Amino acid sequence: MSRRIIPALATSDGAGVKIFRSLGQTQEVRLDPFLMLDEFCSENPNDYIGGFPSHPHRGFETFTYMIEGHLKHEDSMGNSGELKSGELQWMTAGRGIVHSEMPLQKEGLMKGFQLWVNLHSDEKMQPPRYKDIKASDITFIEEGSTRIKLIAGNYKEYQGPIQGLTTELDYFDISISEDPFSFIGDREKNYFLYPFEGEIEVDDETLSSRNGICFSGPIKITTRNQSRFLLIGGKPLFEPIFQYGPFVMNTKQEILQAMEDFQSGSFGKQ
Repeated sequence: MSRRIIPALATSDGAGVKIFRSLGQTQEVRLDPFLMLDEFCSENPNDYIGGFPSHPHRGFETFTYMIEGHLKHEDSMGNSGELKSGELQWMTAGRGIVHSEMPLQKEGLMKGFQLWVNLHSDEKMQPPRYKDIKASDITFIEEGSTRIKLIAGNYKEYQGPIQGLTTELDYFDISISEDPFSFIGDREKNYFLYPFEGEIEVDDETLSSRNGICFSGPIKITTRNQSRFLLIGGKPLFEPIFQYGPFVMNTKQEILQAMEDFQSGSFGKQ
């Protein structure tokens, strides 16, 4: 896979929440198995106070990672949970779920990410599920001046709390300063690196914040000051994608069925 730089675009979603969208800007700007990566980051409550009222999903998984802030999740399966700084929520929409994500703060910084990961066709109609990942459950690794939060997958002898996905998801939150960070990776996976604090050098390519890069194979990352970035990777599914808003399936007929199920009121029930 040739490397490609994807600058994030400022946009809004939900009830006017301001976000920066890298993967998923259009249906052409994807990286199999990833459908979308959004960053939300603002100290202005008007940018996030509307939250994400009840809305449906089918056919994929979401990973909401809170750097700083406080949200509440509720869904049609009866799940309820609070997402606080340093924590993550993992939701598998499967055959369908209706949920909301609403702020539990009226001021201050809200900063984090939401990642959409596609499901294999055999898994799209599985029962929905939801899990909170506490900050204390995330694997923390120190290598010299490098700090790694391992959320999903493996790094050297370490394991993250999220395992067992068909896509073999890797999800790292990495902070670097004077020491370079070298990453070998798995040549069968697609990777996306997204800097969100500071500026980094990826081999001979300079990336400022909110300019992500798609790659496969080994890379070396350096910085002149202190920088922080997400590194995600996964095995591609190589399947057709039909998407209509929050529904991601393999055929147009499956999308029409999802819409019918939602409109009939049978969507997201236990």
